[in-house]
Amino acid sequence: MACGLPVAGRVALRHSAGMEVVEALTWRGGTADARALRQLTSRRKVRTGLRHGLIVRPTRGRFALPDADEARLAAARLSGVASHLSAAQLSGWELKWRPPRPTVTVPRNRKVEESRRSGVDVRWRNLDEDDVWMDRTRAGRTVIDCARDLPFDEALTVADSALRHGNVTQERLLALAERVATTGRAQCLRVAREASGLAANPFESVLRAISLDIPGLRVRPQVVIDEDGFVGRPDLVDVRSRVVLEAESFEFHGHRIALRRDCERYNALALRGWLVLRFSWEHVMHDPAYVANCLRNAAQQRPLGRAAPPRKPRKAA
Repeated sequence: MACGLPVAGRVALRHSAGMEVVEALTWRGGTADARALRQLTSRRKVRTGLRHGLIVRPTRGRFALPDADEARLAAARLSGVASHLSAAQLSGWELKWRPPRPTVTVPRNRKVEESRRSGVDVRWRNLDEDDVWMDRTRAGRTVIDCARDLPFDEALTVADSALRHGNVTQERLLALAERVATTGRAQCLRVAREASGLAANPFESVLRAISLDIPGLRVRPQVVIDEDGFVGRPDLVDVRSRVVLEAESFEFHGHRIALRRDCERYNALALRGWLVLRFSWEHVMHDPAYVANCLRNAAQQRPLGRAAPPRKPRKAA
């Protein structure tokens, strides 16, 4: 029991519990809702992290790493607004990666001395009143800024999160992308068209981003497969080539019962002619070339087959 440990041992135990929460939030891009964080750790560890200031609760039901507040301070210091990934963090969206430093947007004609820019990613861009809410860019503007300036997979993750949280509509994103004059317009349109609020998390968003560059493969998130007595909803599905992609998250596969259920589901899909490819978080985030090669081989080897039309995702009770 922790109460039987010496003081140094209890401090180390609390530190370990708090750092586990930090690691879990880092894995989710720096922010997560209460349910997801408890699945990754536990209620006790979340309370420990809060008590020791290792994590913060910016809004009810959501937790984040403290660096989100750094963006607020940087924006105030430079008389600008938090933007890009910093604005996404402050909005409570899940990201592929935590921003390495705060991003602040200031007007184009603003002169900011180099000493004041230290530790801050300063962007010069004129913003309309409608582009700003409090100390950050609004949801639509944040997504478009990320689409213009970040790699496609990171930008798609931001757009998916914005849609998932209901902070912007896809129609609004498409309208904003159409208004981008030149630089980055093509990627803005691509992000707006491909974004989906059905993506469960950044892990799945990045896997889908990789798949979108594979000719002959067209996966969609959370498609219900209902055929021959089997009903399931894999992470990503291409109904034409009968390929299923699973983003294997460690928080859902830590128990023998879950492992058995997964085996039965994968076997059922294989017996019905589906090709199931499973990828870990490390594969998707750190070895996208391996993932792309697997997907490319799958697309080349799988003939287009007949599949029952997918049902729309069922709403949670």
